[in-house]
Amino acid sequence: MQTAAVILKGPRDLCLDTLDVTPPNAGDLVVRISHSGISTGTEKLFWSGEMPPFPGMGYPLVPGYEATGEVVEAGAGSMYKAGDSVFVPGANCYEDAFGLFGGAARLLVSKEERVTKIDAGLGAEGALLALAATARHAMAGPLKAVPDLIVGHGVLGRLLARLTVAAGAPAPTVWEIDPTRRTGAVGYDVIDPETDTRRDYTSIYDASGSAAILGDLIGRLVKGGEIVLAGFYTDPISFAFPPAFMKEARFRVAAEWTPDDLTATRTLVESGALSLAGLITHTSNASDAPRAYETAFSDPSCLKMMLNWKEIS
Repeated sequence: MQTAAVILKGPRDLCLDTLDVTPPNAGDLVVRISHSGISTGTEKLFWSGEMPPFPGMGYPLVPGYEATGEVVEAGAGSMYKAGDSVFVPGANCYEDAFGLFGGAARLLVSKEERVTKIDAGLGAEGALLALAATARHAMAGPLKAVPDLIVGHGVLGRLLARLTVAAGAPAPTVWEIDPTRRTGAVGYDVIDPETDTRRDYTSIYDASGSAAILGDLIGRLVKGGEIVLAGFYTDPISFAFPPAFMKEARFRVAAEWTPDDLTATRTLVESGALSLAGLITHTSNASDAPRAYETAFSDPSCLKMMLNWKEIS
């Protein structure tokens, strides 16, 4: 079995080519992908060559951990059947390429337990479940507070804000330095951080991925407040100790989502409590993948680039 797939051969060396796919075993599903998203966080770091050593990394690499499609083959006794619409958080099923992510392909094989059935009506937005579940994981659970300040109004920042509003909590303030990204807020305000005079935030979520901003964020905390690192950071995290000491600041690192987060997020989306609308700003045919990745990583107006695989046989 073969598939067309995006292949990252090395930093900034990306193409669409054909790969052999590992045949399915018991408990596997074969899925035909319709849409896959491009991550401007971790995937950009692999594309640029800036990703620090990470388990399972290497080139050539099939990127993509945000994919949605249709089951074309399921084993006996599977809870899935051909034609089911599913979300797939990537796959490791390629003979000659690393599958650390592995979702940017027309056809893939995945363990059934990694796949989540979704409403077919979600379309391309179904591929956003991974980011929505990541945002939910950062906020949900014991000893976690919803944000009253979110740094960055990209897709993750918007999802954090939407989840906060959906939870019935007070609307958060969102910082965004790019004027073109201050639009699209519903139920909360997005402002230039230079205009913000508050110094009493209890829970600050950073979705910018910039370690350089920590000093300013510490100064914005109420005593005993928390900073949640919700982005992905390539530079060492450092800050001046005295201001953090005076504030008795707490720091928490938000990791990736769990299956429970994905299930809870799907329920929120399907019930209408959480909207994924307006987050996909660009769509490109998979045949034009090299240009699509360039745009996703260089155009600030691109919140989320989605590859459309439907034209690929």
